Amino acid sequence: MNKYIGNPMQIRGVEEHRLCGGKGDGMRLFQIRNGKGLEITVSADRCADISRLTYKGVNFGYFSPCGYVAPSYYDSVGAGFLKSFTAGFFTTCGLTAVGSPCNDNGEELPLHGSISNTPAENIYYTDDDNFIYLKATVRDAALFAHKLLLKREYKISLSNNSVELCDTVTNTGSEKSPFMMLYHCNMGYPLLCEDTKVYIDAGEPVPRNVRAAEGLDKCRKMEKPQKGFEEQCYYYDMKKGRAGVFNEEIGAGLLIEYNTSELPCFTEWKMMGEQEYVLGLEPGNCTPDGRDVLRREKRLKFLEPGEKAVHHIKHITNKQEMIL
Repeated sequence: MNKYIGNPMQIRGVEEHRLCGGKGDGMRLFQIRNGKGLEITVSADRCADISRLTYKGVNFGYFSPCGYVAPSYYDSVGAGFLKSFTAGFFTTCGLTAVGSPCNDNGEELPLHGSISNTPAENIYYTDDDNFIYLKATVRDAALFAHKLLLKREYKISLSNNSVELCDTVTNTGSEKSPFMMLYHCNMGYPLLCEDTKVYIDAGEPVPRNVRAAEGLDKCRKMEKPQKGFEEQCYYYDMKKGRAGVFNEEIGAGLLIEYNTSELPCFTEWKMMGEQEYVLGLEPGNCTPDGRDVLRREKRLKFLEPGEKAVHHIKHITNKQEMIL
């Protein structure tokens, strides 16, 4: 018991808000404060993804030009995903398609799948002396097609500035289903600038294309915003599942930890454009090459009926823990 306060919400807790006006009208947001400087906003109507993360008032994520967009505006054709890609601190890509839009076995698949534009069901929060918990269920299913169920849990520490994510994806159908999942973690200004240090615990990456190959020598070096910058993607063979950024000027950084046996792939998305200034650090069970490519190269993963996949990711914002 803290004798100085009348209600725990004075220092920490969860508040539910709804947006008014624009394309985000009616969207549910859960704002969570841990009382130690960490605040996150979970977007219930967008797969319970984290749209904002701040530490002691400093923004860590990237907010795209389209801002908050409700699922009703989602365009599932080709790269229509980009019209509603808020980005935020992280966006879930999947669950049956990740990466480039394509036609796979006669099925037209959109950029990065549709799960991030799916509202959560049964979202609720609880707490104890150590954590605030937020749980949600997101369903990715269709008649005569795949039937996948995502159960998501966040644990926000009350003693240090960390967020733990545990996702469990279950194939609830009677047929095996393609299973692709990528966590699009997006670093933005002011955490991200040309002086921000990037740490990726791996050796030399594989550039995705010719443009990325041209920038290979400075793939982990941030630059000033540039007109006409073309995105660059790099694939890493991670040993320990640790990557992060640190900005000495503001004295803050972010460390991402995850289990490489659960998420064996890691993509760096470097985008140094004007107003499109973002670094993606993206663990996944696949690369973002499109499902047709992965099937052709025999890299496509599946979930059998009743089979589950569990993923754990931890985000740490303490300077003291930025040791790689």
